[in-house]
Amino acid sequence: MRLKLVQAGEPVLRETARPLAREEILSDSIQQLISAMRETLRDAPGVGLAAPQVGESIQLAILEDLPEYSREVSAQDLAQRERRPVPFQVIVNPRIVSYGDSKVEFFEGCLSLNGFMALVPRSREVVLECLDERGNEQVIRASGWYARILQHEIDHLNGTLYIDRMHSRTFMTVENYRRYWKDSQS
Repeated sequence: MRLKLVQAGEPVLRETARPLAREEILSDSIQQLISAMRETLRDAPGVGLAAPQVGESIQLAILEDLPEYSREVSAQDLAQRERRPVPFQVIVNPRIVSYGDSKVEFFEGCLSLNGFMALVPRSREVVLECLDERGNEQVIRASGWYARILQHEIDHLNGTLYIDRMHSRTFMTVENYRRYWKDSQS
């Protein structure tokens, strides 16, 4: 079942989502939500989706960066972004416990700001603690594009959008990004 993606301006996107108890994570309703979110993410397509983006103010997000999503990205751009496929993953109640020293800037978009992009600085590396879809504790060490996706989705769980972190003069439509910036970003 495909879920409706809420867009900027919806109050749920600006709330701090509530944590989930282990029993809730294992419930049929949350397991069904995870499945529906996965279908919605793939249909969009996107690389991450947080529960607030489908109207649920809970600390739950999913990630998946399939190889076919970067098929049209040059090998040089993939290397520069440190972008590698990320298998399907569920993060619940995530908390970033460490940020790397270096920051990198790349353009980001968002399924809840459909049709726009901007240059956003993010930490190149993060370490986070969370629960998985079975309520098991996880420690995730991520770098490159994977770290960027995690930071973006965790921001959603805390009521933050990429436009809160972007370089405001770089905010543009996806069409203008493709026309003027896609091949010139360093």
